Order: sequence, then C-alpha cells, then structure tokens
Amino acid sequence: MTRIGITGANGFLGTHLRNVLGLAGKEFELVDFDRAWFDAPRQLDDFVRGVDAIVHLAALNRHHDPDEIFNTNTGITRSLIDSLLRTGETPHVLISSSVQEFRPGRYGDSKRESRLMLADWAKASGANFTGLVIPNLYGPFGHPRYNSVVATFCSQVSRGQEVTVENDPEIDFLYVGSLAERIVAILRARTNEPFLRIEAEHSVRISELKGQIEEIRHTYQEGGAMPRLRSQFDRWLFLTYQCYMPLGECFPKALSSHSDERGSFVEVLRARIDGQVSFSTTNPGITRGNHYHTRKTERFAVIKGVAEVAIRQIGTDQRLVFRLDATTPSFVDMPIWHTHNITNVGEEPLYTVFWISEEYDPTDPDTYFEVV
Repeated sequence: MTRIGITGANGFLGTHLRNVLGLAGKEFELVDFDRAWFDAPRQLDDFVRGVDAIVHLAALNRHHDPDEIFNTNTGITRSLIDSLLRTGETPHVLISSSVQEFRPGRYGDSKRESRLMLADWAKASGANFTGLVIPNLYGPFGHPRYNSVVATFCSQVSRGQEVTVENDPEIDFLYVGSLAERIVAILRARTNEPFLRIEAEHSVRISELKGQIEEIRHTYQEGGAMPRLRSQFDRWLFLTYQCYMPLGECFPKALSSHSDERGSFVEVLRARIDGQVSFSTTNPGITRGNHYHTRKTERFAVIKGVAEVAIRQIGTDQRLVFRLDATTPSFVDMPIWHTHNITNVGEEPLYTVFWISEEYDPTDPDTYFEVV
C-alpha cells in the first residue's frame, strides 16, 4: 500500500484527487494533512516521515496583494523542503504548477519558483520529483470567482444571474477528473520529470462558453430535456453544470401529464444523447441504490406509488430528500459524485422509470457503493 499525503486536499483539485484515489481500494492510503503544519515543524516532520509520496497542491490563488500570493506559495514550499531536509526523507514529490508560469503575474512567478525549488531538492537528494504544468481546470465543486470561469458561469447562470463578458480570449481547458486520473498514474509509475506539461483537452472562447452554459439552462434546467452533447467537452460541461445547480430549488421537477377517459400519458424524458431506460418495482419499505457515478447522470421518475429520493455529495454531510408521488408526476436527476437512493415510503409496490446517460457495461459499470 502506498501512503499518499496531499497538501491542499480540500481544494478543487485535491477533492477530486482524494475521490479518485479512494476508488483504487487498498492500493493507496490517504494520510491526513493540516495546512497549519506548514508553521509547525514537529507536526510537519511527522507527516513527512509517514508518507511514500506527497502531492503538493496547497497554494493561494487570489489575494488583493500580489506579493502576498508569491510569499505565501513560496513560503509553504520552503517549509516543506526544510522538513524534507531535516528528516532526510525522500518521498516521491509531485507539485501542481500552472501555465501561468509563462505569463506576467506573481501567482505564475510563485508556481514556477516553487517547482524549481523542489526540483533542486530532488536533484540534490536523489528523490523522484514530478513538476506538473497544467492548463485551466474546470469541473464540479470548484469555487465561483476563484477556481475557474466555468465555475463562475455555471453558478451564475443556474441561479438566473446575469453574466457579462468583458474580454473574449480563447482559453485552453482540462477536466479536473482527467488530471486526477493522470496524477494517480504518475504516482503508480513514480514518474521523475521536473517539467511535465499536461496538454489541454479543449479550447473555447469565453463568449462561446457562456452561450453553451446558457443553452444548458434553457434546454435542461428550464425545459427538462437532456441537451445534445456533441463532444467530450460538451458532456463534461453538462455534468459540471448539474453540480452547480441549487438542487433543492430545482427538484422535484413536474412532468406534464395528459389524461382522458382512456387513462393518462406522461412524457418522462426528451433526450438528445444516448443512454439506457429501465424500470423497477420496489416493495414497501425497501430502499434501492446507495451508490454514485463519476461520469453518468441519471433520472428517477415515479409512475406508481410514493417514494423518497435522497442525494448527498460525496465527502459532505449535506443530505437532500425529495418526495415523488405518482399522483403528481415528477422527476429528480442525479449529478455525478452524488450518492443517491430511492425508498418506497408508500403502502403499495413502487414503479419507477430510470434513465441513465450510458448503457450499462458490466466490465466498467461506473457504480460505487456508499450509503447516502
């Protein structure tokens, strides 16, 4: 088992890296880290002694004083190096730098300087070191106005706020989950590369990004239809958008029901993407689910009986519960990285129609058990 310590484990990339490492079972053990240890040599030394690899993600991204950004980021890196020197430990160290290295600004300066400092330590000590230089990241759970323009736009648009575009450059993007998986591969290989530039997956203008996100709101959040997703960027952007929606305000969403002397007709889904439709019956008091997906979204629609659908984002304690009653047809959608279940809370069998955005593949089910 490889013991991994992550500085900045609760940040944007750190959260996703923890999640991906957690899917690897007993291959990795995550060792806790507290940012306060950068100023506590004894605790920092104990941390360094207890790991096989350190992923150094902790950094200050935004501050009103640019010099504070530089001093903070280089300072915590120096503290880490001092601890490595005091203890004589030589774990595999990986740092996340940024393409901002090549642009004017103290943040980019701080990332370049931190990477070079660690490269010098690794060369002198004979340790493995990986200096990642990464493009702009996007994905679920980033902080608006801090981590990514995608986070900002998704948060604003999903809440009906006005979005303005002052400049319209083309920006390179990398999905945060792709980077997390790449880091896991690097940890397995113990890659020794002081400058490893990670290529972007997609490029898009800011105005085009805004238009795509607004179209997702119109088609999906307002209209209830799954949007047409032509590329992998479209798919990841849609799944990202779902995670920024105020779920408690958006669901359950009513379905349109048409009734006459023959009975009733309810349209469950208009999907402009692939997927799989299934249905289940659930006996009173029984719960189905308690699992989550990392790349698939799902829709639950009750067509007979009464159910409660519970959702919780992985790594958090916030639990949302929605009541679905077939007498007033409605549905709830499940964002990625949200564990979910459905319980029959009625007195008769529950009939539920499910749609999921990928066909089920038993060799790669993308389904992970965790109680809501």
